[in-house]
Amino acid sequence: MNARIRIVLGLVAMLAVGLVAGYLMAPGERQGASPDLEERRPLFYRNPMNPAVTSPIPAKDEMGMDYVPVYREEGSGQGSDGPGSPSGTVRIDPATAQSIGVRTAVVERRTLTRVIHTSGRVDYDEERLARLHPKTEGWIEKLFIDATGQPVQQGTILLSIYSPDLVQSQEEYLLAYQNMKAVSDSPFEHIRKGAVDLLESSHQRLHMLDVPEHQIHELETTRQVRKSLHIHSPFDGVVVAVGARQGQYVTPETELYSIADLSEVWVYVDVFDAELPWVNAGDHAEMTLKGVPGRTFGGLIRYVYPYAEKETRTVKVRLEFANPGGLLKPETFADVTIHAGRLVNALVIPTEAVLRSGARDHVFVVRGEGRFEPREVTLGMASDNLVQVLKGLKQGDVVVTSAQFLIDSESKLREATAKMMEVGDGQAAPEAPAPTPPARSAPARKKAPPAPHPAPATPAVPGHDMPGMDMAPTPGHDMPGMDMAPTPGHDMPGMDMGK
Repeated sequence: MNARIRIVLGLVAMLAVGLVAGYLMAPGERQGASPDLEERRPLFYRNPMNPAVTSPIPAKDEMGMDYVPVYREEGSGQGSDGPGSPSGTVRIDPATAQSIGVRTAVVERRTLTRVIHTSGRVDYDEERLARLHPKTEGWIEKLFIDATGQPVQQGTILLSIYSPDLVQSQEEYLLAYQNMKAVSDSPFEHIRKGAVDLLESSHQRLHMLDVPEHQIHELETTRQVRKSLHIHSPFDGVVVAVGARQGQYVTPETELYSIADLSEVWVYVDVFDAELPWVNAGDHAEMTLKGVPGRTFGGLIRYVYPYAEKETRTVKVRLEFANPGGLLKPETFADVTIHAGRLVNALVIPTEAVLRSGARDHVFVVRGEGRFEPREVTLGMASDNLVQVLKGLKQGDVVVTSAQFLIDSESKLREATAKMMEVGDGQAAPEAPAPTPPARSAPARKKAPPAPHPAPATPAVPGHDMPGMDMAPTPGHDMPGMDMAPTPGHDMPGMDMGK
């Protein structure tokens, strides 16, 4: 028996000596393991659904999910790529990047052009529209053009009008003409000059009353006053409106005719404010109409109106088109294509590369193999799925064009975590709701003390109790038809409904 005890004691002594020797022979390894353990020790734990909620100890959230440990490299103030990386930088291994569909594009300089498709309305050229009014009161003797839509040539007689003022002006002109002839041989120069001045004044009066030159010449030839005088068309065009009829009394306020020259027409289009920076006077446009199939008309932008329409919040643009053969009819609709100006040597990226987050726009720039840096940019005009970059990028940069939403989520998560925890810099962690501790077993039930001032019980209403509930033994708190009398076989575990 003593021999066995000695053997056992010897083995224990040898084992103890071996452990001590091994510990003393490997001091470097013992000392080197400590930093690794310290490095991998969690700084804190964060809520998996809300990074702003943290805990210094392991915990669970309201849904029973374990808090996620955050280590030193994740909680540092630098990007995930280590010191020197901008905040929010994300590292993703190439296999993961390929599996989530990350694609990239190079920032380059190109010439941007914009083609705007819109609807237009053909209208009269206001500069080629005439409205004829008489210069004096009178009566319409005869209408030579009495229907709208009739084509007229320059000088076409439209109507004849009788006016006492016109008759009197003709008589004055004849008297001045005869007087000038009578004193033409006078030796006194001032008499001859006065006669000429009087004739010129009478001639000017007839012109101001719209008496045509051929009728004045006829008056000089026949020396007879005409009762009625003619009103002629001022240019080639179409009668748009007739405002008087034969025998009607007219005044200078009466519009006799409205005549339009349709050799050129105006077209009005509406342009949205996003397209307005591209539109300038002089830009070329093309127009097609359903009423003229197979024909394309070319024109130019003549004017961009300086205000927006209240109803549509669009800006009106006026274009000018030639109208050979009168094919373009006013008040018809047309399809207009505007070839807007060119933006030369613009720094552009694909529009899908931009992440718009309200007040700012940003992109993810590829900084190396698997490293993605968020960068804020200032954008300019956009066209053909390309957008101009005014600030934030340079030519040759590579930006992410797909799956950037997944990268953005990870970047924001890391950036928020880094801002929350600056433990090494002495900054306090943000306040967060207390985490929910792990669930524990229910404590032993305790009998509630009796009420200090019991109230009289409300009698139970037979036939209205809920299963397992009888409100009668709860003084002063009964609901109608319910009492807390014990119901055998329906008590919940840990509860005695009769107590």
